[in-house]
This record gives sequence, structure tokens and C-alpha cells, in this order.
Amino acid sequence: MKKKHLVFYDAQCPFCYHVKLVLRKLDWFNKVDWVSVQEVDEAPVEYPYLQYRDIYDEIHMLTSSGSLKEGYYAIRKLLSSLPLTVPISLLLYIPFADRVGSPLYKWFSRHRYQWFGQYNEPRYA
Repeated sequence: MKKKHLVFYDAQCPFCYHVKLVLRKLDWFNKVDWVSVQEVDEAPVEYPYLQYRDIYDEIHMLTSSGSLKEGYYAIRKLLSSLPLTVPISLLLYIPFADRVGSPLYKWFSRHRYQWFGQYNEPRYA
């Protein structure tokens, strides 16, 4: 059985939750599994590589090869893993794109609750 990417998302963030729903539909080859950061909080020993990381502040991804990506770099890797989003991901690999993309991602992530609200309970569907 081929190993999958693991993407850790905030299940109490409406934006994050809906992006996950869309990207799951685009995962035609079933390359990605999604785990909420709330689940990580409940069983931290199962995810030792996430210890001492700001998992609520930035999306994290454990790639199928075992590399841990966060924020902009996780989004870039995730988009490059899905057939329909590969063209978008190519723009994120342009040299120095991360110099703009990474701070922009962090700024957006800091304001997501302000703009989209927050669910009282995590949503896992």
C-alpha cells in the first residue's frame, strides 16, 4: 500500500474546513489523508513530529516521503499533489515566490477567524 500525505487542518475554521472539502474532491488518486489539529491535541503521542509546533497557526503536512512542511510550503506541496491544482502550484515554485507567498500566507492565517468566524465544535466531514 502506497503511503499518503497527511494534512493537518483546523476543523474549527470555516475557511479551512471548506477548502478541505473542495481539495478532497480534487484528490482523484486518493493521495491525501486529512487530520484535524483538534484530533492531534487529543492524541499527541501519535504525532510526535508536531510537538512544539504552532499547528493552529499554520497548516502542516507530513509528506508521503516523511518530510514535514508548514504554511506556504505545505500549501504548495498539497496543490502539486492534485492533478487540477498542479498549474497553480507551479506558480508557487517560481524562484523567490516564497518571499511574498510565505508572509502573505501567515498574514491570511492570522486573520482567518476574524474574517470567517470560528465553529464552536470541530467539523470533520
